[in-house]
Order: sequence, then structure tokens, then C-alpha cells
Amino acid sequence: MIKKMNFESRLQHYSFLSACTETAGELATQVFIIGGFVRDLVLGRESSEIDFLVLENGTDFATTYAGKLGVKNVTVFKNFGTAHFRYQEYDLEFVGARKESYERNSRKPTVFTGSFSDDINRRDFTINTLAISLNKDNYGELIDTYGGMIDIENKLIRTPIDPFITFDDDPLRIMRAFRFASQLNFQIDETVLQAANKLRDRLKIVSQERITDEFLKILSSDAPATGLIQLYKSGVLEIIFPEIANLAGVDQRQDYHHKDVFYHTCMVVDNISKMTDNIWLRFAALVHDIAKPQTKKFVEGTGWTFHGHEELGARMIKTLFKRMKLPFNKIEYVEKLVRLHLRPIALAKEEVTDSAIRRLIVAAGEDLADLIILCRADITSKNQEKVSRYLENYENVMKKVWEVEDKDKLRAFQSPVNGEEIMRICNLSPSRQVGEIKSAIEEAILDGKIGNNYDEALAYLMEIKRIML
Repeated sequence: MIKKMNFESRLQHYSFLSACTETAGELATQVFIIGGFVRDLVLGRESSEIDFLVLENGTDFATTYAGKLGVKNVTVFKNFGTAHFRYQEYDLEFVGARKESYERNSRKPTVFTGSFSDDINRRDFTINTLAISLNKDNYGELIDTYGGMIDIENKLIRTPIDPFITFDDDPLRIMRAFRFASQLNFQIDETVLQAANKLRDRLKIVSQERITDEFLKILSSDAPATGLIQLYKSGVLEIIFPEIANLAGVDQRQDYHHKDVFYHTCMVVDNISKMTDNIWLRFAALVHDIAKPQTKKFVEGTGWTFHGHEELGARMIKTLFKRMKLPFNKIEYVEKLVRLHLRPIALAKEEVTDSAIRRLIVAAGEDLADLIILCRADITSKNQEKVSRYLENYENVMKKVWEVEDKDKLRAFQSPVNGEEIMRICNLSPSRQVGEIKSAIEEAILDGKIGNNYDEALAYLMEIKRIML
């Protein structure tokens, strides 16, 4: 299907494209903008990456075009027949029209020179097959071969050819389907979901780094639950993140049931995504209840319990990071948030003491603000009145947390009297006893017996040294 629409007026903002048209005329070829930039132009989304499809040699075209723009640094990838350069704030990518053939055990294609139609056919989804002509005789004309505009209107992810062929050729496209669904808040066509389910094991030929990159893009979207839920329903989540897939399901005994932890987790992730772009805080929200399946227990008269899931969950993080090829420097941060995620909520449920607040502040350290955001996002229920009432109580308690933190200056907490001074005053050499005295001073501060300052800590040291030595 060719749908006649003209985007000439929308391209006026990109004045450098006129030189592209000139280049096409001089080289007696045709050039088109294709893919994500066109899709985002239709959707009104900002995009700084522009892909150009050239019906001859893409690298020669890029070099000539760059010269017209005064760009000297052009990166050419001869093996792939592509070229790239940066102009102003835009990344410009050029490729010659091609068709591809795939081997069963590899997602790297053998590339052949092809036509415009060949190149459109190899694209992953209909919303990415849209092209805009930059040629003089039909400048700005939209070429919609596979109904991409209708799919954008219907908010649907669909493949231009049989999805079983699309995913079998390149299984990473399975992950890209869920990524686009999450980023654009689109649904995935039923036949595409079926193909993703049937071919999910093909993801094993894709590097973990590529899978993780796509997964983190889902988690970075405005509403990650859209992608997470569709990943779960398709069965793909069982392959790429089984620990999260295992959270699904509700058991009922007698009059007791527990909420579906997977869907609760999705709500928490969406909640926290409205508050922060911090991907690792979002990741902590995703895995905060990850050990609930292992700790689930039914207690007569009490119901379902998950005692210790926060500690076991924290211990699982390092293994997850290793398997998923995530950055090790974020392990400690995620571990801490998972381990502490029940603490602020527990304070809001009981009579809160300054001592309990001080201990929370010291345990969270510099990540206190992020922990509070996580716990706020963790308050979910179908009963909005209950959520509002609980949030109000939680906010009151957290206000007190910030007041104590500000008053007692506990952010980087340790005894104001250091170990060397304890040894000098008590005439001790390095030993366990020094640590015990230091801990006693710190406990006194946390219990509110003395203030978090040097004078009171020193006076307390002089008082307890007779007892502890």
C-alpha cells in the first residue's frame, strides 16, 4: 500500500536536508529518510538520529554529502556498507539498499545489494518501514508500504512480513517488539505475540549484553509495566528474567490470599517511574520482592507470610548482575535498597521512636532519599481510599525522618571520637575492645542518650571506660 502524504513542511526545521537532495541529484541516485526518525516525526517525538536509505552506494553518498556540510570526520563501515557522521546535534547514518539472508545459528546476515522494496521488507516492524523521499521530484512524500501509519493510529506493533520469519531471522527483534510497546505505550499484535512465544528459545543465540540493553530500555520507558506484562504473557520473561516471571500467581487457603506479586511489582515499577529516571532505582523496584516465592509460607490463623524475603532478595542480587552482565558498581546500591525496603513502611505501621528513625537513617546512608521513594512507590492497593490513608501516615513519618536526619546529622554516621583517640585515652592497643567501645558510643547516640557531637561523645567515653575496661 502506498499512502500519499507529504511532510515537506515538517522537514523545514532540518535545513541541512536540502544538501542531501542536491547530493542525490549530482550522484543520479535516490535517497530517503527511513525508520525511527519518520515514526517519531509522525508521533511528534523528538529524535536526534536520522537514518538515510540510498539506492546506490551509501558510503559514497555519505562522504559527498558530508563535504557539502563541511564535515570532515565520516566513519565508514565497509563490511556493513554503512557510514555515519555527526552534524550539529544530529547523528546521521547512511546505508545502501540491501536484502539479507540469515544462517540458522547466527543473527548476523549475509548482505546483498537490493532495491527499495528489498530494504523495506527486511525492517523489523511496520512502524519502522515508513520512508520520506528527499528527492527533488517528490520531496517530503511519505511512502507507507505496509500500513505503518494505520498501526501508529491503532497503537499496534506488527511485522511487515510473517513474524515467525522476522523473529527466526533475528531473535533480538523479539525484545525490540516489547521495547517499542513499552516506549510508545502500544499493544503487540496477537500473531507477533504467538511468534515471540514459539521462538523465545531462539534468544539463546543473542548475546546477553544485547538482551539486557533492550530490557533496560523497557525499564527506562515512561510506563515499563506495558512491556513487562506483555513479556510475561508471551512467556519471553521466563527466558530472560525467570525470577520476575516466577512472582506471578496467587494462592488462596481458607479465607486468606495474597496479592499477585508480579502485578504488584509492575505497579511499583510504574509508580516509581513517575518519580525518577534513575534506572537503578527502577531496577531496585523491579527486584524488591524477588525472593517472595522462596519465602512464602502459610501460617494458620495468620495467613501468608514472606519472612526474610528482603534479606534473601538482597543476597540474590550479585548472581543476577553477573548473569545479566549488569555493572558491578551498582550491586551494593541495589542490595541495600532491597534489604531495607520494609524498614520505612514498618515505621509507618507502629509507634515510631527517634531511635528507630536514627537506625534507619544510618543504615540507608546517602541512599536514604532513594529508599523513601522506593517505599512510597511500594504502597499499592485496589482500594484507593486505603492507599491515600496509608500514604498520609507514611508521609507524616517520613517528615519526622528528615527532621531527625537534619537535627542529628547522621548521614555519614560514625562515633565522633575515633579509634585512635579511644586507644590513647584508654591506653589500649588495636583490639576488639576498641571497636566495642566505639560501638557503645554509636549505640548511645542512636538511642538518644547523647547527641551526635564530639563533646557529648567524649564525656560518654570517660563515663563508660571504667565499666568496659
